[in-house]
Amino acid sequence: MAEKRKLFEEVTETGKPVAPARGGMIDAGKRGARGAIRVWLMVLFVMVVVMIAVGGLTRLTDSGLSITEWRPVTGALPPMSDAAWQEEFDKYRQIPEYQLQNKGMSLSEFQFIYWWEWGHRQLGRTIGLVWALGFFGFLAARKIPTGWTGRLFGIGVLGGLQGAVGWWMVSSGLGGEMLDVASYRLATHLGLAFVILGFIAWYVYALGREERDLMQARRSAEPKLFSMSTGLLHFTFLQILLGALVAGIDAGRSYNDWPLMAGGIFPPYPFDIEPVWRNFFENAGLVQFMHRVAGYLLFVFGIVVWLRARKSPNSDTRFRFNAVFAMLVLQMVLGIVTVLYLAPWQIAIVHQFGAVVLWALILRARFAARYPVPQSIRGKTA
Repeated sequence: MAEKRKLFEEVTETGKPVAPARGGMIDAGKRGARGAIRVWLMVLFVMVVVMIAVGGLTRLTDSGLSITEWRPVTGALPPMSDAAWQEEFDKYRQIPEYQLQNKGMSLSEFQFIYWWEWGHRQLGRTIGLVWALGFFGFLAARKIPTGWTGRLFGIGVLGGLQGAVGWWMVSSGLGGEMLDVASYRLATHLGLAFVILGFIAWYVYALGREERDLMQARRSAEPKLFSMSTGLLHFTFLQILLGALVAGIDAGRSYNDWPLMAGGIFPPYPFDIEPVWRNFFENAGLVQFMHRVAGYLLFVFGIVVWLRARKSPNSDTRFRFNAVFAMLVLQMVLGIVTVLYLAPWQIAIVHQFGAVVLWALILRARFAARYPVPQSIRGKTA
């Protein structure tokens, strides 16, 4: 007796039911633990942000040169006895910062700056541990989505490189007559931190939606707005590097009038250091001038991008670029206030944190230009 078939069931010419259609290549790929990996990346993002803040405070408290050796493993343990503390203090007293700036410092004063730098390095080790546990845990459980293994491993590679760059930076202040680390090395160290932060943020945004959704969203992408937001991202990165140069030589604590500098548009004696190229890294007036001018140009370009974004047919995209412009205005105001008040650490660290927020918001808006959130015909997001 023939089996009963469901109403509207498709059959072949032989009378057999048609097999259900299979998904495409995107559906066939391993989805993995997208949600869990996204949470793990969010934790790493927060930890890197805290790392940037602690690094800024370490510099502002002149603590960065208190540990004169790079011991990635054994350095995790602080001095455990009076003799060990004295040994660390004796090493510090051999470097120029102590001999030319902190001569006569007591052991208790040294311990204060030592704990800041030790905490900074310890946080770096903890970030590395969290990355390793997460990455190799998901890898062993085979929960990493198709195509994501290399991306997630790359974050760890950049983290390891950042540790090496950090020591390269510190080592520049341990010899000669340097009282601080080389400003261009500080800029490299901070710049790499923002690169790592950028990759993590982009991956968090991407993992928040399914691959098929992203593929469909690209059909509605706005290439021109994406290109302009990419330019804004690069321009912001340049300004962050210039800010690091300012911080590296405490240039923010000189020329504390605005909008002029010492009563003029251009600072006095901008090229008095020989050879001339050193002025672009070590002359406080010229470095601050470059940071100011780049800030003005970035603000103008930000307005151009914002005006272009207002024409976007997608309401979510417009909202994200509105947030970018609002943060850009706030960050510029914070920069001016930092200069006018001689760059106290409380305001300086807020200004640095503002750069992190702006960086993340630009990436978020750029992601929306590439992968717009679906919306209904009426303009509301779906």
